[in-house]
Amino acid sequence: MLGSTHGTLTTDSRRARVLACGEQPGPAVHGRPADTDDLDVSGRPLYADTPDLDRFFRPGSVAVVGASDTEGRPNTGVTRQLVRWAERVGARLHPVHPTRTSVFGIPCVPSVTELPEQVDVAVLLVADPLPVIERLAEAKVRFVVVFASGFAETGEAGAAAQARLTAAVRRSGMRLLGPNTNLNAFELFRDDLKGPAIALITQSGHQGRPVFALQENGVRLSHWAPTGNEADLEIADFLSYFAEHADVGAIATYVEGLKDGRAFLLAADRAARRGVPVVAVKVGRTETGARTAASHTGKLTGADEVVDAAMRQFGVIRVDGLDELQDTAALLARARPPQADGVVVYSISGGTGAHAADLATAAGLRLPVFSPTRQAELHQWIPEYLNVANPVDNGGHPVGDWRGRRIIDTILADPAVGVLICPITGPFPPLSDRLVQDLVDAAEHTDKLVCVVWGSPVGTEAAYRDVLLSSSRVATFRTLANCVAAVRAHLDHHRFVRDYRSPFDQAPRTPSPSCRKARMLMRPGSQLSEHAAKQLLRAYGIRVPREQLVTSAAAAVRAAGLVGYPVVMKASGGQIAHKTELGLVKIGLTSASQVRDAYRELTDIARYEDVGLDGVLVCQMVERGVEMFVGVTHDDLFGPTVTVGLGGVLVEVLRDTAVRVPPFGEDQARAMAAELRGRALLDGVRGRPPADLDALVEVILRVQRMALELGDDLAELDINPLMVLPRGQGAVALDALAVCR
Repeated sequence: MLGSTHGTLTTDSRRARVLACGEQPGPAVHGRPADTDDLDVSGRPLYADTPDLDRFFRPGSVAVVGASDTEGRPNTGVTRQLVRWAERVGARLHPVHPTRTSVFGIPCVPSVTELPEQVDVAVLLVADPLPVIERLAEAKVRFVVVFASGFAETGEAGAAAQARLTAAVRRSGMRLLGPNTNLNAFELFRDDLKGPAIALITQSGHQGRPVFALQENGVRLSHWAPTGNEADLEIADFLSYFAEHADVGAIATYVEGLKDGRAFLLAADRAARRGVPVVAVKVGRTETGARTAASHTGKLTGADEVVDAAMRQFGVIRVDGLDELQDTAALLARARPPQADGVVVYSISGGTGAHAADLATAAGLRLPVFSPTRQAELHQWIPEYLNVANPVDNGGHPVGDWRGRRIIDTILADPAVGVLICPITGPFPPLSDRLVQDLVDAAEHTDKLVCVVWGSPVGTEAAYRDVLLSSSRVATFRTLANCVAAVRAHLDHHRFVRDYRSPFDQAPRTPSPSCRKARMLMRPGSQLSEHAAKQLLRAYGIRVPREQLVTSAAAAVRAAGLVGYPVVMKASGGQIAHKTELGLVKIGLTSASQVRDAYRELTDIARYEDVGLDGVLVCQMVERGVEMFVGVTHDDLFGPTVTVGLGGVLVEVLRDTAVRVPPFGEDQARAMAAELRGRALLDGVRGRPPADLDALVEVILRVQRMALELGDDLAELDINPLMVLPRGQGAVALDALAVCR
């Protein structure tokens, strides 16, 4: 039995929950009245409004509460930056301070109630923002930014203060950024750069600096949302907004914790529908990282396995480092859709080419071998003794003259090639300068992706600074590993959006006939016996063995005759989790005497172990198949999750599992099986026939329906083993455990 979490959701989606079997809809979700069309069968939202943040990012007027121009005070630097920013974007700035008549020469008012106009954004530079909120609401301010710290990131008292702040903002009708945020939204973005932009979302302002610095390399940045503690506005709000923004080519985000798992998935779904790539660094892969993130932002980091699966499920590209974040986001923002998925490595060195080819192949990229005709064409300019099959080694000299461009054009002309990667491990002018210029010129005349890895640690060379970074058509990297990872993400993203169908469109909205039957079997706060858990499975059409529950040795013998020998006998009780370890399972019984003896032994062990029984199960013996595991657990962020893996008594040791967050379709159910390291067992090994994969997928989908309809009341469900029989013969749940919340 795999471990599970038993937390309680406290999100907007949880508050809007509708009980699966007929209760009425809950309150409004994300600003839109909740009706049955907006909720799935579990009562979770299927729709989230995109907040109108235009006036936040491009306000006509800004109030700075607590403004200062006294040198040496912290508020003075903040005020100075806001003054410069307002001048740059053409916003009217109104300082607010009770004892000053002007700040930096700008007339100052003593209170927000005396502002000369209705302002779009109020920036609060005060230690206690709560008393100001109501006055801002009276002044009909649209957005408020709270810089102050000391809230949920500090512990219980801070969390209580943040809850009061959140409640005040909700009553006011304003939208709030923060608390514990900073000035990143009011940075001076370059306006001389062209092309699709990166929109940036971070929960830690400092962690967005590398992406912001991409502007110095010619990559445009359009917005920066530093969400802080997310008392109101959260990552999902900005993700939805940026996905709808016409000039955003990619969204880069640094995530420490998610406020609302369903809201995040709905926002990621919106980006996937529109084909906007989302690249994320998500803290919390380790226990230490998760603990640090919680202390920083006061939010749950989430079970990382579930977070990782949810991100992949909705096309979010997860990377580990900030360097990967900037490189991958930059490529995805600016590169055109791939013409083909073939990758060619082109270099002046056989060693460099081999190294790059190894990394690319290990990352799952396809390096097609050029045809003999194409190789002969390349050998017009490259010596015959050099390899040109892919990777292509030109030997160095051809890049110094007219041959260099011919080689590049010939490679790009191959229909199997969609990406050219040229690693330049170090500068070697003038040849490297000519090679760089040829690559830039060729990229201007093709729709295919040209990538250059400039390996020099110096980075001041003219070929790099003046030629590569000035080109919007060449993707330039400093490390080969980041280049390969970004290319893989680029190809994966376009495959994903090409085939993407939103699971929210097909999510069940009304309960199935199975739901009411199943709820009659639920026992809140209790673990069901195996017999009751299997009845739960039967209610959802999941096949179980022929079996009877008996309470005497004589009844066991009669049941064995009806079930058919050989039989399995198992103790059945509400508190039994690991029957095999306790000796409470007997298999392969072939006679009445064996059945009588087994009954007595099982009941004796139960008495000795002080295990309560509701009887003994006499079960059909099912032997030939692949033992799998299918289960449901409850995640604090996302609610019910479905897990599939190799089953049997070693399930906790093997830990070969795949996870999905409902809702998902048949394609994701099949992908779960494909992700398993032991997938070959389902395909048939050592002469064993292929397993019935279709039956496994059907069980996964039925368990998902159960998770949606019962998931908030079902803390845990384990089907282990699920015996997947040979192809065409189905799958049988041999054992099951269910724990009610």
